[in-house]
Amino acid sequence: MRLILLCCLLASPVFAQQATDSTAPEQGGDERLAATSLIPETDAPVNSEQWMISAANPLAAEAGAKVLRSGGNAADAMVAVQSVLGLVEPQSSGLGGGAFLVWFDAAKGELTTLDARETAPRAARTTLFQTEGETMGFFDAVVGGLSVGTPGTPALLEKAHRMWGSSNWAQLFDTAIAHAEQGFEVSARLANAIENDQEKLSTQPATADYFLPGGTPLVVGDTLQNPAYADTLRAIAADGASVFYKGDIAQGIVNAVKSASQSGLLSLDDLAAYQVIERAAVCANYRGADVCGMGPPSSGALSVGQILSMLEPYNIAGMGPESADAWRLIGDASRLAFADRGRYMADEDFVPIPDLLDTSYLDERAALLQREDALPDVEAGSPPWDQAALEVDWGDSWSPSQPSTSHISIVDAEGNALSMTTTIENGFGSRVMAPGGFLLNNELTDFSFATQADGRPIANRVEPGKRPRSSMAPTIVLRDGKLELVVGSPGGSRIIGYVTQALIAQLDWGMDPQQAAAMPHLVNRFGTYDLEQGTSATGLAEALQALGFETNVRDLNSGLHIIAHSDGLLTGGADPRREGIVIGE
Repeated sequence: MRLILLCCLLASPVFAQQATDSTAPEQGGDERLAATSLIPETDAPVNSEQWMISAANPLAAEAGAKVLRSGGNAADAMVAVQSVLGLVEPQSSGLGGGAFLVWFDAAKGELTTLDARETAPRAARTTLFQTEGETMGFFDAVVGGLSVGTPGTPALLEKAHRMWGSSNWAQLFDTAIAHAEQGFEVSARLANAIENDQEKLSTQPATADYFLPGGTPLVVGDTLQNPAYADTLRAIAADGASVFYKGDIAQGIVNAVKSASQSGLLSLDDLAAYQVIERAAVCANYRGADVCGMGPPSSGALSVGQILSMLEPYNIAGMGPESADAWRLIGDASRLAFADRGRYMADEDFVPIPDLLDTSYLDERAALLQREDALPDVEAGSPPWDQAALEVDWGDSWSPSQPSTSHISIVDAEGNALSMTTTIENGFGSRVMAPGGFLLNNELTDFSFATQADGRPIANRVEPGKRPRSSMAPTIVLRDGKLELVVGSPGGSRIIGYVTQALIAQLDWGMDPQQAAAMPHLVNRFGTYDLEQGTSATGLAEALQALGFETNVRDLNSGLHIIAHSDGLLTGGADPRREGIVIGE
């Protein structure tokens, strides 16, 4: 029997007014409670016993489900899902971008990760985004060829399939090719994105022709065809990812970058040299579970691991989700992690990184939370360095990571699990479209535009061949070596907060995956507490202000996709803020 959960686009999810017993605060606990509950009232999550997929678009999820139904595994399904996502939500991910993938091999009981982050061109210099010594404005740098890094997604599809796939490679692209040739219906999310970004889209002729035909933005229900994308996929299906990195497709990419507004530096040599890197998973223990994800150049697993480790001594479960003190702890732990992120985290192939998950160090940082109000000041700590590494006095930096990305969570019939976050960075990336029918990323703007701070070098500065720091946090949780959760989200640097909150919601507060995905967001990175507008999260504003936080009510558009595994049963949730679905059989 097939079960499908369609999460409609909702600006403001509906939330319950009463907490369940499992999340009620302890007797004598925090007295500063919100007027309404943060436990969302949702449709029942999807349950299945064989396999499950949670992805950001119905057409993409169904493409992956088709592969799983025919006996393919999670790696096979991911190829089908990503190839459709690049067509139907091109503003978020695609062949011209990159991704991070976390894989759990059920037979071996092992985790590994694949790093398909974009790389800076060999001709790039640390002053790439500076003009006469002054840093450029963010969107001045984004739009055009200057921001384009070497794409990694096609190479990732092939490497993942070679390592774990079991289905015929060429057939995995059939659904995406059919949709591209026959056309697909423009969704509300894509139409809204085009409407809101038409000024920037119009600056690049090929991009404008596609999204603004005749100068008019596409609208909901329009049928959109992309024969050039179908041809690109057909070439990759026939001859592998190498055709993307060498030959006519590669030349088309370079030509598009060179001829765009703000000519870029990407070359044929950059494309030909690109490699996906297999890296060890980064794990932190929380409540007896191993929370594992992608290490540098992603800051995701390190930051999530730091936050959870600092919260470990505190009874977050007993406080409950309505507790202002619980959110004080979560918010300040996040601020401490982001301070370390800004100073120390970058591409570990280029810069030494201290042991940011050292137990003694995190115990010291956790002790800073033993207070009654918000931390007045937050600074990076002094974590230990490996004796083999050169200790560097890095300068603090901030890079404006933008919230346009996608996430795929899959568990197959063999028990293998895949968590993959995929992106072209900003909405519609660089706005440059390659002749092959796909947009190119603006990933280089995830580097620090400045090269130093207070006379100290910045770890995340631009360097040739380097991968910019990311906030993507694809996560797999194991308990006693067995799969428990698959989690991930888009959302720029708020991804770290979204994923951390979803983990706490399930591991501490007993929510199911659909409740965790729909839960109102409260996110703190640099001191100000962002509260999701139109939800019961705003009911905590006064209590958080009394604790010393500034608050900001705003849209917090996550895109969580979650699968839980327990006693042979799979349970899935998809974020109601976007158009994703869960399919399981």
